[in-house]
Amino acid sequence: MNVRMLVYILGKVLLIEGVLMVLPVICGCFYGESQLIYYIALAAIYIGIGLIVSRKKPKNMTVFIKDGCVATALSWIVLSICGCIPFILTGEIPSFTDAVFETASGFSTTGASILTNVEAMSHTSLMWRSLTHWIGGMGVLVFLLAVVPMAGGSNMNLMRAESPGPTVGKIVPKVRSTAKMLYLIYLAMTIAEIIILFACGMPLFDSICSAFGTAGTGGFGVRNDSFASYAPHIQWIVAVFMIMFGANFNFYYYFTTRQINKAFKMSEVRVYLIIVAAATGIICFSVRDIYGGLGEALRHSFFQVSTIITTTGFATTDFDLWPSVAKFLLLSLMIIGACASSTGGGIKVARFQIMFKTIKREIHTYIHPRTVKKIHVDGKTVDTDVEHSVALYFFIYLVVFATSMFIVSFEGHDLVTVFSSVAATLNNIGPGLSMVGPTQNYSFFSPLSKWVFIFDMLAGRLELMPLIVFLNPSTYKGIIKKAPKKVQG
Repeated sequence: MNVRMLVYILGKVLLIEGVLMVLPVICGCFYGESQLIYYIALAAIYIGIGLIVSRKKPKNMTVFIKDGCVATALSWIVLSICGCIPFILTGEIPSFTDAVFETASGFSTTGASILTNVEAMSHTSLMWRSLTHWIGGMGVLVFLLAVVPMAGGSNMNLMRAESPGPTVGKIVPKVRSTAKMLYLIYLAMTIAEIIILFACGMPLFDSICSAFGTAGTGGFGVRNDSFASYAPHIQWIVAVFMIMFGANFNFYYYFTTRQINKAFKMSEVRVYLIIVAAATGIICFSVRDIYGGLGEALRHSFFQVSTIITTTGFATTDFDLWPSVAKFLLLSLMIIGACASSTGGGIKVARFQIMFKTIKREIHTYIHPRTVKKIHVDGKTVDTDVEHSVALYFFIYLVVFATSMFIVSFEGHDLVTVFSSVAATLNNIGPGLSMVGPTQNYSFFSPLSKWVFIFDMLAGRLELMPLIVFLNPSTYKGIIKKAPKKVQG
């Protein structure tokens, strides 16, 4: 393992986190809040440590897939632990476990919260809380690749370890250029949403925080009722942007480079939009009597479908009171998730596409044993390695899901609470059903369950494998060599 490269990357990550704290400092200055002192101090400390640790770039910057997984897992753990310290120092979240939970939920774009009164927090901390969504949405290492020169084709292993989806490729020849292009699209869409929300009557602070939460598909709000008290037209705007950020970003790249044919050939985006339309229609029909007509029912249905499939976690209504068919569809959307190469969580539409095509091929092989049939997506052959990785992902997902449920179930909560809390954290959604519904939070869970959820949130955001590789003892064999024994005599 390339330890020097790993230390260098962690230094850069800490430096980035320190620089990002400047935004809540500016916010604190604007509102004249005393909490900004802690952010100034921590920003200076993190920037200083980051500069010292990464002052000398290693000669060997080769990143193998194992190194990429460890670097990614460690980076997100460091981000979560260092990012939670302001909450502890300000006294707004005094418990270390709760503070790590809130910060990991932010960076992993989950949106699960232990806060019972969000509006009691300072603007400074609310800005930092929402900003964690934005940087976590596209990924801190993708950001690092975009702004820091790191020569070498093996850097793609960093992007693969952090980016969501069964496959990750370069949309332009160089990895750094790919990362830059992704962040430029991400930034442009975020700014566009801020401007539109502000122009439509939402306060500027709310517009910025809401755009950060939407862009990262995170779901941290600045009001206790999430989005219920905002005007209907604001809810429609946010719902549309959630769908946009849940789509594959390659789709936007093709549009910006006028490769319209390639954009419309992306079957994943088509399937994603069909799922959204179908789920919205069915749920709207099932809840029409609750809202006294199709107009209100359509708005709430579209918003909740948008926020669940993109794993954002905002809410305009208590969907825990909806009929069973609506709640079943929402649970299904939690697991399906958004598109690959988006900021959304879940298993991803692309993986389900490949899995269904694999099942179809296997059934065909049983009927016609001598037939050799390849799987194709968007006219391209799916490699056997990708098929295996998708199958492996489903298996590991089920093991992690079942293990998490088993541990959390010892608290004695009802099965719906246990199942939906694990589903909501592992798929980076936030709200679930029953005791973790949209009007509830995670504060009542024991510290053990909260640490299980922290693992699930980070594992879900990093697509499981990086965190599992990081925790595997065999990953570190050969790093620490045993000292030679002294010769007696």
